[in-house]
Amino acid sequence: MRRRSSTFRRRAIGQGACGARPLRGQLVGHDDIEVYAGEDRSKVRAVLRGLRQQSEKGPGRPNLCLADYVAPKDSGRPDWVGAFAVTAGIGLDAVCTAFERDNDDYSSILAKALADRLTEALAERLHERVRHGVLGLRTRRANDVATLVAERYRGIRPAPGYPACPDHTEKRTLFDLLDVPKSAGITLTESCAMLPAASVSGWYFAHPEAHYFGLGRIGRDQVADYSARKGWRLKKSSAGWRRTWRTRRKGLGWAHESG
Repeated sequence: MRRRSSTFRRRAIGQGACGARPLRGQLVGHDDIEVYAGEDRSKVRAVLRGLRQQSEKGPGRPNLCLADYVAPKDSGRPDWVGAFAVTAGIGLDAVCTAFERDNDDYSSILAKALADRLTEALAERLHERVRHGVLGLRTRRANDVATLVAERYRGIRPAPGYPACPDHTEKRTLFDLLDVPKSAGITLTESCAMLPAASVSGWYFAHPEAHYFGLGRIGRDQVADYSARKGWRLKKSSAGWRRTWRTRRKGLGWAHESG
């Protein structure tokens, strides 16, 4: 098993791909972030749509949105967000098909598992390079794995489709900004799943107070508002979110479907 995994690991590392880019961004109304095409910030290149928590919380605990981690446009302070996409799954299908043709399902499963782990490692390494090389945030000793595992560093990399930003369609904006199919060899299906499957993409936020959170339940008012900002009809958005949202008769009416 060790020999097989080592062989595939060397092969996957040699075929891995990644793309990352800092983006000029400012918070605008409705919890959205504008991304600009140039340093003068006169032309909007894209808009990242955000959703805000709506659950009741105790004193001093705000309802969060990822846009909170970017400076407001009217503050006069230029700010940045980042985007990335990585994969260690290029060529994986051919490798697994060959294993399965030889009735070696074990090796096929092992290859897929290793590709997943290598992709996560690549995402972690790329984030580290952004923190150190782009932002100059050297907050840990070299090779301090415990710090990485515990995420005791500044910044987060939330992914579209996960708790803080559960709308998978935001990947289309990310893929357009980075030209991901060309830069990293990753494509999106109609339902916004990534191919190869061993791929990770997301946003970088470097605000000192940035941390991961779950959106949780939101109300129909925000669903309607978000749909309008996305240019969707409410009926269409409800149908498109059935994989992620469910209607409830009690409470706020809409909930994030985890798992």
